[in-house]
Amino acid sequence: MDKRQLSERDICTKFITPAIEQAGWDIATQVREEFPLTKGRIIVRGKLHTRARNKRADYVLFHKPNMPIAVIEAKDNKHSLGDGMQQGLGYADMLQVPFVFSSNGDGFLFHNKIAKDGVIERELALHELPGPDVLWQWWAEHLGLNPAQSELVSQDYYSDGSNKTPRYYQLLAINKTIEAIARGQNRLLLVMATGTGKTYTAFQIIWRLWKSKAKKRILFLADRNILVDQTMTNDFKPFGSAMTKIQKRQANKSYEIYLSLYQAVTGTEEERNIYKQFSRDFFDLIVIDECHRGSAAADSAWREILEYFSSATQIGLTATPKETKDVSNIDYFGEPIYTYSLRQGIDDGFLAPYKVVRIDLDKDLTGWRPDKGMVDKHGNEIEDRIYNQRDFDRNLVLEKRTELVAKKISDFLKQTNRFDKTIVFCDNIDHAERMRRALVNENADLVAQNSKYVMRITGDNEEGKAELDNFIFPESKYPVIATTSKLMTTGVDAQTCKLIVLDQRIQSMTEFKQIIGRGTRINEDYDKYYFTIIDFKKATELFADPDFDGDPVQIYEPKGDDSPVPPEDGESPKTDDGFTYPHAEESPWLGVAEPLPGEEGSSIRRYVVANVEVKVASERVQYFDAAGRLITESLKDYTRKALAKEFSSLDDFLRRWNDAEKKQAIIDELANEGVFFEALAEEIGRQSGKEFDPFDLVCHVAWDQPPLTRKERAEQVKKRDYFTRYGEQAQRVLQALLDKYADEGVGPIEETQILTIAPFTSFGTPMEIIRAFGGLDKYHHAVHELEQVLYGSSPLCA
Repeated sequence: MDKRQLSERDICTKFITPAIEQAGWDIATQVREEFPLTKGRIIVRGKLHTRARNKRADYVLFHKPNMPIAVIEAKDNKHSLGDGMQQGLGYADMLQVPFVFSSNGDGFLFHNKIAKDGVIERELALHELPGPDVLWQWWAEHLGLNPAQSELVSQDYYSDGSNKTPRYYQLLAINKTIEAIARGQNRLLLVMATGTGKTYTAFQIIWRLWKSKAKKRILFLADRNILVDQTMTNDFKPFGSAMTKIQKRQANKSYEIYLSLYQAVTGTEEERNIYKQFSRDFFDLIVIDECHRGSAAADSAWREILEYFSSATQIGLTATPKETKDVSNIDYFGEPIYTYSLRQGIDDGFLAPYKVVRIDLDKDLTGWRPDKGMVDKHGNEIEDRIYNQRDFDRNLVLEKRTELVAKKISDFLKQTNRFDKTIVFCDNIDHAERMRRALVNENADLVAQNSKYVMRITGDNEEGKAELDNFIFPESKYPVIATTSKLMTTGVDAQTCKLIVLDQRIQSMTEFKQIIGRGTRINEDYDKYYFTIIDFKKATELFADPDFDGDPVQIYEPKGDDSPVPPEDGESPKTDDGFTYPHAEESPWLGVAEPLPGEEGSSIRRYVVANVEVKVASERVQYFDAAGRLITESLKDYTRKALAKEFSSLDDFLRRWNDAEKKQAIIDELANEGVFFEALAEEIGRQSGKEFDPFDLVCHVAWDQPPLTRKERAEQVKKRDYFTRYGEQAQRVLQALLDKYADEGVGPIEETQILTIAPFTSFGTPMEIIRAFGGLDKYHHAVHELEQVLYGSSPLCA
């Protein structure tokens, strides 16, 4: 057997897997082949999206199912022993494991990050691969774990036998937390971006500590009733009868897992007394969800209860750790034990990326000053001064401004999908109500069909709050558009929200990240892969803040009466840095308008002006490049740069195109780099993205070559004396393949499955058609020749 003729998969099957098994690794429980690490970043261009290649390790070796300890990267035997090492080290860094092996089937190159003798890399024969006990002993010694700690760290996570297992970053968060607790750390902070599974991660941490009996009575605190209930019925369901929800004035001490609202601890003295019915040492583990709010403040009621149970290990969970001069998570919990950021989640493909449409309104940019003695629509004389963006919708209302914002939102939905779930963030309840009314009028046809098409969901409105669950649930069609102020900033798991509108001044990074988090979840069943932000009040200027960690894929600033859909190609409320109100639904900032400056106690809340025209001001298309710099370019320019990275010249592209066994492979590769041919065709002014072959679009955009349509290419082939070399049946098949190419492109004709559909079924069965060419190899050769003639009809390939 010539090893050099074997594929990488054959090398794995015949040499590497047997060596792993011989070393004592249990193939069923300790070895995962082709272990997926990421899902592949979602790349968005225009209205289209694709996924980049996902990262997966050839092998990950586990001490226990919850404890990855080594990575093996395999190559075929044409590569050297260590050719996979750098790739394997990258995967090991993601998993934070100490041992990496590279193999081509001849042996292993072993990289030991914790080598005591200073020899980090050495070659090993196939039979010298270390076993699981050896590697775990080295690793446990390095971590400084004694036998009892080692046993706790090795406790299995929960598995119900399904395919759902923790993602790589969840494993890291779980394991790092368990390791820290095993070593005696009692205050821990986990930072995980919204939508990355904080509650599931918390469940696995609690499960392992509970099953190992390291922690026997556990309290989980959340900030919304629906979150507590969903947690009990979903992620925490395996706790079964050991679990209860703490109700007011109930202190049943016979359970082991307790869930509660933190509102209960910030209520009346009577409500707080329920916790004092538990002894100070009753709970030995407390997990605080969304701990960036009240628990962060030193004088908060949350902090009071945490200090009451101070002997318990306490774990804070947050997407947005709060650090200001007055409030600090880290002061209480310490530095995060693990952080998984918005940027990482988007890069890995677990979170939805987003585009930004920036719309600047003229009065927001230049301000507005009333005429002397001017009165508002209610007869109140308007104070003579310049009103600017921070005044609008707080001290002064320009009704035409509200109507214009509602029109732009509606225009966007009419050009995308009018039933895409949408959240409109307003400055206060009054603003949210006016925006609801304006949106109703802009969408009168759909509101006539169902009045819940637009709903105001704010803390003061029971009808609106009652529809919050329907807005969240993907199965519920209505409401479609929700106007709000603060109520939906956090705790709203809106998986299918595709549009977030910011008509609210936001200058707090914490609040900004929370709002962005409303759209970051992916729901493939409902075609939710990315979302759009329309920003009317410059909130997205926070992207430039170094503390922001998740750049948008596109920013678009329309002007005048332009469509808000991108072409294909100060001061904020007190809540900004301290969500200290006890009930999210009852925040004093949800809609209490301030008296006008200098008019303490005045009954006039804000001036309302009906007849001042407001217009849109500016337009530009922006992207963030690979280095995170904001650049302005068209999709055509972006594509030209992407192609320049892939191909050194036109000749290089032609050579690789002609040599490719399947042209579709090159098309897919370019799509993974963000090249979308339909969107590209629109930008360069063609009638249809389906009319032009990707080959021609690439040559045209990158090297200014004149493109041919697919039909033009097909017609040129028909003019040649090409088919006569084949028999009658084969000629009919090739003619039909050519017609399919003209209609659908090169991809479909490269697949033999095409022989199972019309018109090919009229020529015989697939086997009969293949026999007409002399066998499968000769059929594939004929298709390849047809492609050569197709592209040879261009002077580029002649």
